[in-house]
Amino acid sequence: MNSQLTLMAMLPEHLLLVGIVLMLGVEIAGRWSRAALLLAVAVVAAAAGSAVWLYANGFSGAPFIGQFSVAPATLLAKAVVLMLAIPVLLMSRDDFHGGEFPALLLSSLYGVCLLISADSYLTMFLGLELMSLPVYALILLAYRRPESAEAALKYLVLGGTATAMFLMGVSLLYGASGSLEISTFATALGATDLMSRAAVVLVLLAFFLKAAIVPFHAWAPDAYEGASVTVTAYMATIVKAGVLLAIVRLFAAAPVVSPVSELLAIFPLVSIVWGNLAAMRQRSFRRMIAYSSIAHAGYLFYALLGDGAGRLQAVTFYVLAYGILNVLAFAALPADDIDEDRDQLERIRGLYHRNPFAAIMIGIAMLSLAGIPPLPGFVAKFLIFKNVLAAGYTTYAVLGLIGSYVGIYFYLRVIQLMFMSQETSTVRSEASTAFVSRTTRAYAHSASLICLAATLLLSILPGWVLARF
Repeated sequence: MNSQLTLMAMLPEHLLLVGIVLMLGVEIAGRWSRAALLLAVAVVAAAAGSAVWLYANGFSGAPFIGQFSVAPATLLAKAVVLMLAIPVLLMSRDDFHGGEFPALLLSSLYGVCLLISADSYLTMFLGLELMSLPVYALILLAYRRPESAEAALKYLVLGGTATAMFLMGVSLLYGASGSLEISTFATALGATDLMSRAAVVLVLLAFFLKAAIVPFHAWAPDAYEGASVTVTAYMATIVKAGVLLAIVRLFAAAPVVSPVSELLAIFPLVSIVWGNLAAMRQRSFRRMIAYSSIAHAGYLFYALLGDGAGRLQAVTFYVLAYGILNVLAFAALPADDIDEDRDQLERIRGLYHRNPFAAIMIGIAMLSLAGIPPLPGFVAKFLIFKNVLAAGYTTYAVLGLIGSYVGIYFYLRVIQLMFMSQETSTVRSEASTAFVSRTTRAYAHSASLICLAATLLLSILPGWVLARF
């Protein structure tokens, strides 16, 4: 094994590992707890920078043949995920008072990076668990309400169920092929024997559960609502991105045939429609985003119906746009000393009249998530449905577009509450945010501005960005 190749190919992962060790050292020392957050931001920025540098140099290699490999496309996907983590970290200053959040987040990011480069089911399983286990703890550590424990338990149990289904599917794939390389999944997609088809269905259902596709979505609203705003933002963006990039790596460029094509069309379509319909009835901002994420997971799985060559580009651009916009909405959400009050949609009634910056940031995020042109959410959805139409699934594409129109209502409802409604007596005054320090507000504004800059870039130069993938 070439040590230099290993160092270069896994440079982002190595930097994250160094950061985890440093976070643990800070926590053990019991000092510089505030510095842990800035240190984590520096580590993640360095890891993202290293991924971009390797991508720019066209680096590719397999330090562990059959287990782990990198190519320019996977390096860029890692850079996207790592860059999304920077504003999430900046938002977290007052959620945690030690180094536990940065350490757990870096551990989860390490798992996401492993997923993106996995060449075997063993590496993929390790990545899934490293990504998920810290999140179970984060939901509890950011305890803000009694429901947090229940949400963490539900996420843990159903996450364990997804893992069990994944391992069962992998065992069947191994039995059918005699290999643990993920390339066997593409072969199994076209197989007609019962064992291969059962294996594909089990693995696919495991990822449906991880991504909260209907009817495997029950954990998402409770987990999103029970976690803190920062942890919810991480779950809705980076965890979702890791799951979808992993499934794209499994499918590779293999064509999708019946009956898998029906699974990839019907379940995501139901998710799009149900997620958008259920979001209309929510009074909690985080539960609304949870149901929105269920619908967006449907759009992302639709990408698998398209041509194999365009899957990674469409999914990577979508998770980039979707992640930036979700983090923007959460970063701009006004703080409150009572978590339940901060989470209520009624809390943002008349927001523009008392906090124009926050209202404009959330408004941009909502319009883009709704798919209004020329914002990046429109470009992301256009790519997905263009690929589905090109693959010949016209009926599913039309039904998916109709389902996406339903979602416009609840996004515009948020804008109507902020800009077109007067503040009522039920809305608490901004004095409730007095506990928030100027530094914390500066961090949150920085996160918002980073996401705004990225949104403008994707809106003005989508072609330039897509050409990088």
